[in-house]
Amino acid sequence: MSYRNETPFDSIEGSYEYIELLSEALAETRRDIEAEIALSEIDGAERRTKALQLVAYNLMKLTTHVTTSRRILNDLRSLRRLLLSERRPEGNVARVRTAGQV
Repeated sequence: MSYRNETPFDSIEGSYEYIELLSEALAETRRDIEAEIALSEIDGAERRTKALQLVAYNLMKLTTHVTTSRRILNDLRSLRRLLLSERRPEGNVARVRTAGQV
């Protein structure tokens, strides 16, 4: 019986794809906020500018965390591939054991 993923987070690949989408959304939002900051500076709205700068700072922190998460997920994918390719199918293990006993 094969396992079916019920959510995008049931696999490392699904989680990686989600993080990629989140990263793209963050980049787009950061561009929008930078444009808003520029407009608020032109309008002389100091309080709004400071609030938008705080938003930009928090978006930058979140982007850093998402980038770190993406790297960790990539490492996990690589390690899983390494571990799974090193495993021998059960038939090969039996043949190796038999050959060693001869």
